[in-house]
Amino acid sequence: MALLITSKCTNCDMCLPECPNEAISIGDEIYVIDPILCTECVGHYDTPTCQKVCPITNCIKPDPEHQETEEQLWERFVMIHHSDKL
Repeated sequence: MALLITSKCTNCDMCLPECPNEAISIGDEIYVIDPILCTECVGHYDTPTCQKVCPITNCIKPDPEHQETEEQLWERFVMIHHSDKL
């Protein structure tokens, strides 16, 4: 499933440059994650990098509105990064 940045976000800018899919952007008040681009770092890292670098505990959580299997996340990774080879 895609990840969600909660209202605990302090806009520290740690997550933004770490996202390999460029799924993170500044929202109206806090950073937001685009569920269309988020693969939870599948295809890049073993764990979501944004969660690793975030200094706030439980600030970035799974988005219950965008539940996906690891296979679906892999498919999205391929579409984002390798669609020119399909």
